Amino acid sequence: MTGLHLSVALNDAGWHPAAWRDPAARPAGLFTAGHWTGLAAEAERGLLDFLTIEDSLGLQSSAPAATDDRTDQVRGRLDAVLVAARLAPATTRIGLVPTTITAHTEPFHVSIGIASLDHASGGRAGWRPQVAGARLGDAAHFGRRAFPEAGPPWFATDEGRAFIAGLFAEADDFVEVVRRLWDSWDDDAEIRDVATGRFLDRDKLHYIDFEGAHFSVRGPSITPRPPQGQPLVTALAHDVGPYEFAARGADVVYVTPHSRPDAVTVIAQVREAERTVGRTGDPLRVFADLVVFLDETPGAAAARKARLDGLDGAALASDAEIFTGTPGDLADLLLDWRDAGLDGFRLRPGVLPSDLTGITRGLVPVLQDRGAFRTAYEAATLRGHLGLARPAGRYAPA
Repeated sequence: MTGLHLSVALNDAGWHPAAWRDPAARPAGLFTAGHWTGLAAEAERGLLDFLTIEDSLGLQSSAPAATDDRTDQVRGRLDAVLVAARLAPATTRIGLVPTTITAHTEPFHVSIGIASLDHASGGRAGWRPQVAGARLGDAAHFGRRAFPEAGPPWFATDEGRAFIAGLFAEADDFVEVVRRLWDSWDDDAEIRDVATGRFLDRDKLHYIDFEGAHFSVRGPSITPRPPQGQPLVTALAHDVGPYEFAARGADVVYVTPHSRPDAVTVIAQVREAERTVGRTGDPLRVFADLVVFLDETPGAAAARKARLDGLDGAALASDAEIFTGTPGDLADLLLDWRDAGLDGFRLRPGVLPSDLTGITRGLVPVLQDRGAFRTAYEAATLRGHLGLARPAGRYAPA
């Protein structure tokens, strides 16, 4: 039996917008280091492969393409890369995968941030490039480019589709620049020989000389090559274009099927995207996203979600399938979907920390009893958890 890979997506007080009002939530700690280190420790206790940290460049909103005036939902968040940096010394094995937005950040800054995280964590860093923030209006926070003020219907027009295609083309270049910068130091570029006074072999630092439609970056990086060589790159994708984006530059793709037959279809689309872009090397690891509400008592998780729906004034809507039930029921679903060809799952806890502990102390033991999940970490790096080799630097002599 093939072992599952499990990861968890951390977001606000949980993925339900009323999660902070749940009796088990800890809203007073949302912007504290202790909140995040506690969650990371729990995820590591459950032997999860990695955790991801959401980010945005504008306040959260209940509207898909605009700000709102709601005061009954969590607003505000900490920087994802900086949170991950705080978690690095507080953990030992779990991978740390923050999100950054490609539309309004610079690849050089992101590259050294994730490389620094990999050094700080001893090889456990990953990265999720998000192509755009939640709203086009976030561009006004930076003043460097103007985005159209448009709602969801506009994205279905020819103009809207062309705009999105342009953002993905920019993101392709962004990821390529970041990856080249990670390779711009050879592994043995640092000499650190006190006797001769040589700290560095300058011939082993490389100009990347990237010239594209969106970026012109000379390099090299200011940060030595990361311990993993290439930290794990992940991407969330819902359609053919994003699947091709992931196939060009990512190691892991998060997908959102809503049934096992849907998972079969999505996996086939991902593999076709790999062929379309001419992907070489390891195939994408495919993780399915699920929003989860867990309780050992049958019906209790659904009742808890219903209560939160009532507080929020609407039933929870999500791009991912929403699961309510017992850990055993969730194990049945994961193993069924795994047989469709999935490599693993990224679970989104409905409420933190209760649904995270439902995963680590409820789901994980069930999967272990069925021989479907590890009983101890077998690798020390994030790439190692997923069975991915450390790649050679592209500029180093063969």
